[in-house]
Amino acid sequence: IQKIKEDTMKDKKKKNQNTDAQAEFAQNEEILAQEEIDIATVNQELAALQEEYTKLKDAFLRAAAEAENTKRRCQQEIEKNSKYAVSSFAKELLSVADNLQRALGAVDKETKANCGAFIEGVEMTQKELYHVFEKFGVKKVDCMGKVFDPNLERVVQEIEDADKPAGTIVAELQSAWTINDRILREAMVIVTKGGK
Repeated sequence: IQKIKEDTMKDKKKKNQNTDAQAEFAQNEEILAQEEIDIATVNQELAALQEEYTKLKDAFLRAAAEAENTKRRCQQEIEKNSKYAVSSFAKELLSVADNLQRALGAVDKETKANCGAFIEGVEMTQKELYHVFEKFGVKKVDCMGKVFDPNLERVVQEIEDADKPAGTIVAELQSAWTINDRILREAMVIVTKGGK
């Protein structure tokens, strides 16, 4: 009887151990299934985060490029404004330069002899005005004898001259001026019609 009891106890222990092992196995399978679900969820979240990162990085790079472009445009605008700020004022002073040139051109030898000091003063005034113009990038353009350039000159009259090529400037009624390589005022010229 004792032996039977012992055998029964052993069988019960084995059954309990098997039941415990089965329960533990089932629990482990459940944990694995849950972990697989968690891994899939984490992978989905990771993919979503990577996509969002890519979008944000692209947006950041575009914003940085736009900021750099805006900075460059502003710098160019500042430079342009500082270069050409005196344009209107300089353009108004060109008539003064023209009048000084006309006054000096109208002086004949007799007048020059009688009013030498006065004429010298006008010449000095003209020279100083040109010096100030040059200081601010305003320059007179010499057009005489050159071929007509529609960007720099305006034709007011054409004359026949067989000795010179067509379009050669033979007279300048008003001088051309530039400010920092930009046209401030175009010249008014007389050009040849025909010729060589």
